[in-house]
Amino acid sequence: MDFHFANAWELIADVVPDHLALICGESRRTWRDYEGRAARIAAVLDEHGLRPDSKIGLYMHNSNEYAEAHFGSFKMRGVPINVNYRYGVEELVYLFDNADAEAVVYEARYAPLMDAARKRLPRLRCLIQVADDSGETLLDGALDYENAIASAMPMRRIERPFDDIYMLYTGGTTGMPKGVMYHAGQFCVGMCAGFAMRGLEPPARVEDIPELVKKVHAAGLAPTTLAASPQMHGVGMWIGTMVPHLMGGTVVTVKQTSLDPDEIWRAVAEHRITDMTIIGDAFAKPLLSALDGARDRGQPYDLSSLQQVVSSGVMWSAETKQRLLEHHDMMLLDAMGSSEGSMGMAMSNRATPPQTARFALSPGVKVFTEDGREVAPGSDEMGLVATSGNVPIGYYKDPEKSARTFREIGGLRYSFPGDFAKVEPDGTIILLGRGSQCINTGGEKVFPEEVEEAAKRHPDVADCLVVGMPDERFGERVVAVLALEPGADPGDEALREFMRGHIAGYKLPRAIVRVPSVQRAANGKADYKWAKATAEARVG
Repeated sequence: MDFHFANAWELIADVVPDHLALICGESRRTWRDYEGRAARIAAVLDEHGLRPDSKIGLYMHNSNEYAEAHFGSFKMRGVPINVNYRYGVEELVYLFDNADAEAVVYEARYAPLMDAARKRLPRLRCLIQVADDSGETLLDGALDYENAIASAMPMRRIERPFDDIYMLYTGGTTGMPKGVMYHAGQFCVGMCAGFAMRGLEPPARVEDIPELVKKVHAAGLAPTTLAASPQMHGVGMWIGTMVPHLMGGTVVTVKQTSLDPDEIWRAVAEHRITDMTIIGDAFAKPLLSALDGARDRGQPYDLSSLQQVVSSGVMWSAETKQRLLEHHDMMLLDAMGSSEGSMGMAMSNRATPPQTARFALSPGVKVFTEDGREVAPGSDEMGLVATSGNVPIGYYKDPEKSARTFREIGGLRYSFPGDFAKVEPDGTIILLGRGSQCINTGGEKVFPEEVEEAAKRHPDVADCLVVGMPDERFGERVVAVLALEPGADPGDEALREFMRGHIAGYKLPRAIVRVPSVQRAANGKADYKWAKATAEARVG
């Protein structure tokens, strides 16, 4: 049997069938339930003509259903596709078309958007609607999730090869989402590193996993992980779901459409959470504020079970980490990486003071100059971080970008996600950031060109450049520097409302700076240095 997520999770369900696999609110699923419901979802997809390598969109918030549909997609050798639930119709159409999606499992609250998008997606064979509290009725032609499970016979277990495709969509660096492709077996091996965190040697064969799971459970080390960050993002799915499930653990999610810090801490106390995933200061600062408030009210949350918090995707400042540690001593793991590869980690607790943006490199990670020379420690030279471990196959349907990002140096294949860094004398690195103009706000990637084009569609906007400005909570905020047509004077809110029809709400500029004309180079290229200076002078 090859390494494959479905192969591994089926074996785990056989050895710990009565252990809880999923908790969301009042809904609980044992491993027996989890595997059985995933098998029925797999059968539904198969009955609708989906085959190995078919793409299945998962358009949901964190939930038991997200994990079940994810597992079910793997079972029938399909490819689950993460969908940003903040997208508008245009972005959904682009994503589903680019991914060649043939099925979508979506929450009822998104039925109107799904209905508008499906008219332009001829490949779709199957829509499965998950009921929620939105009051939206079932779309014509769609299946109700629970009814579909109840009426389906479980799909029989099949052989699944190591080289099946697993894919995660990321914003990348070109402005449109890209599917980062891995071999499912290769990625499954990488996610088994969770055993090492429990002091066990990771499995050499997938058949070794059941015995390791038994040892984890016998020692009382099975994780109960709260995926506080979205499962549609890498950290929420990979670290918050896949890793604990490969150890036969329990994944807890909170049914919410936006971050509720107090609800998160209540779940930590109620379910005796051992591990939690977040996204940098965008999550950590509201969570810290809730802890402070509870303490000041004389009703502090019980954090005694919490052993570690893992973050990736956005800056997690040393100051915020330190204040979290004042509430409870735990391991804070700040992972440096992206969908294109893991590169390093910063670990801190009360005995090891945290630092901002300083990471110990993972094995196989180096920093190269743009001409391919390795940066020497202590040289103060800037270079691009590259990893040779678990390198993706490439970007789906984008060979040119694949060739730029995944390159061979000295006979080894490396992934270059685009992060610049300096190497300290002790071999640790100081992360400097992306070389592109990509804006990272609360873990979401926002690309200036897309926002600029949305603004310039407004008849009163003559030209526009978009830059990122520092933001205490979200890391960066989007700022538009724009010039209006002569005599025009639309209000800021009117401009944002117009743009909302073309881009997701989190991409909208939080500040708009008006200028007589937008400065560009003679060849028409954007002068982002000027735009940044202008924004800094006017916004601060």
